[in-house]
Amino acid sequence: MARRSALLLMAFVLGTLTALAAAVHAQEPKPLTVNEIAPGVFVHIGATALMTQENEGAIANIGFIIGSEAVAVIDTGGSPREGRQLLAAIRARTDKPIRYVINTHAHPDHVFGNVAFAGEGASFVGHKNLPQALATRGQFYIDAFRRVMGDGLIDEVRLVSPTLLIDGTRQLDLGHRELTLRAWPTAHSDSDLTVLDGQTGTLFGGDLVFLTHVPVVDGSIRGWLKVMPGLAAVSARRVVPGHGSVSSWPGALDDERRYLEKLAADVAALVARGEPIKVASETAAASERARWELFDDYNARNATAAFSEIEWE
Repeated sequence: MARRSALLLMAFVLGTLTALAAAVHAQEPKPLTVNEIAPGVFVHIGATALMTQENEGAIANIGFIIGSEAVAVIDTGGSPREGRQLLAAIRARTDKPIRYVINTHAHPDHVFGNVAFAGEGASFVGHKNLPQALATRGQFYIDAFRRVMGDGLIDEVRLVSPTLLIDGTRQLDLGHRELTLRAWPTAHSDSDLTVLDGQTGTLFGGDLVFLTHVPVVDGSIRGWLKVMPGLAAVSARRVVPGHGSVSSWPGALDDERRYLEKLAADVAALVARGEPIKVASETAAASERARWELFDDYNARNATAAFSEIEWE
């Protein structure tokens, strides 16, 4: 009888442990879908959409680069859940340490996944203006995220500020693989940073580069146009834009340049004629509508921002 009881107890314990293991496994994040666009360079292409409950904020392009010694992550996604899925995708391919988590700027679709990497021992890297940008706008971003997503995802969001700041250019070594980081003057935002993998000629442009998705002006339209020649001069073979498909370089800038130049020219003409800002929001760059997705979601705001800048010139 004692032997039978012991066997029953052992079966119960094993069954419980199996159930617990299955529950833990079920809670493990599914690895994010990524493509190897060049040797050791992996990218997830975000949806061309606004942040919604359906896409959980997964609208930006994010990725990682594997060197002989370590890994660098470039942007972490629009939620902690996407960040965990990105981490799972990395771990499905390598057990090398994650040495750097690089944010290309402060917008939530690029940084809200940071918290998933907080326990990895990585250095968080960003533009010298990134801490101030997060401090100034972070709570606004979190509140907006809560309104869109509800409380299911937002409770986990925690802004992780960079510990390694880039002013000018800096090289980071992943082991026989050097990345060149460059901080840009105010353009798309006031904290734009690009990452160039010298080994494959792959440029992570962040939101200095938009394809398909209409560009979004959150910094300075004049500043963006001013940095465009220097950006185009970066020696790369391909670019991972902040939004849109991986494309050849520097031809990927052509559509964006045309849009920004048209927007600036239309707004400048309206300002010169004494037209009100409302007219600019309704008419500036209207000829570009058919060329871009999300045009009606962002162009009026772009025109308003451009008008406020140009009328003070």
